[in-house]
Amino acid sequence: MEVLIQTLVAGILMGGIYALVGLGMTLIMGVMKIVNLAHGQLMMIAMYITFVLFDHFHIDPYFSLLVSMPALFLLGAFIQKYLLNPLLKVDSILPENQVLMTVGIGMILTEIVRFIFQSDYKSVKTSYSFSTMYLGTISFNTSMVVAFCIAVLLTGGLFFFLAKTDVGKSVRATAQNKDAALLMGVNAEWITILTYGLGAALVAAAGTLLLPIYYLFPDVGGRFTLKAFVITILGGMGSTVGAIVGGVFLGIAESLGATYISMALSDAVGLVIFLLVLIFLPGGLKKLTKI
Repeated sequence: MEVLIQTLVAGILMGGIYALVGLGMTLIMGVMKIVNLAHGQLMMIAMYITFVLFDHFHIDPYFSLLVSMPALFLLGAFIQKYLLNPLLKVDSILPENQVLMTVGIGMILTEIVRFIFQSDYKSVKTSYSFSTMYLGTISFNTSMVVAFCIAVLLTGGLFFFLAKTDVGKSVRATAQNKDAALLMGVNAEWITILTYGLGAALVAAAGTLLLPIYYLFPDVGGRFTLKAFVITILGGMGSTVGAIVGGVFLGIAESLGATYISMALSDAVGLVIFLLVLIFLPGGLKKLTKI
């Protein structure tokens, strides 16, 4: 029983980080109706920013959030304004040409980073990377607890922004019905730029929070693009609450798989659940959360 509780704790803590990854993807998917296949690569860029700040300037990874999130917001806004929005104004023989563009963006970002940093594995080792807290006999990795708490704060801030601010309501309106939002005077083009920037900032936060306990290399982004896609489908496309549920669900599933099956198969467990959801609950967990 103790092992099960320990496994669930680890899964929930990791799920909090996954929820941030999924929220960024679901925001972009909800507003622009495209799958951002450069999502993980944006996270990888944030991780390298955090690594450079720690390695060269000795800035704690958590303080790096103040740099990585604005930097990725600007990068995301640039990508949307100058690379994705222009595709909406041209005729194309290829369907979903914006999705194909995100594939190219992801590849370019990966190769630029590989050129600068080489393909070596890198990591950030802080004084608390391996420290542990205890509640009874249950242990908590300090880095994961701090990361989880920051992820909860950022998620709460995002919900406040979407629910209580005029700009946030415009984002929700554009996601629900873009044509109706345009008729109501919403500047949809600006909203798409803002949303892509927000999505990039959220996944940047996830990357920065994860770096103290995770290794880093140029191709790490592909893994998290896949996870973001799985979380978004699990939670239900366009559902912010679903993305949180999907992230925690995936974190717990991977943790259980690592403990009771094999550490090497933890990713495979998540993918199997993903396939089962596609087959038996194609609308995702959104159908259960009703949000």
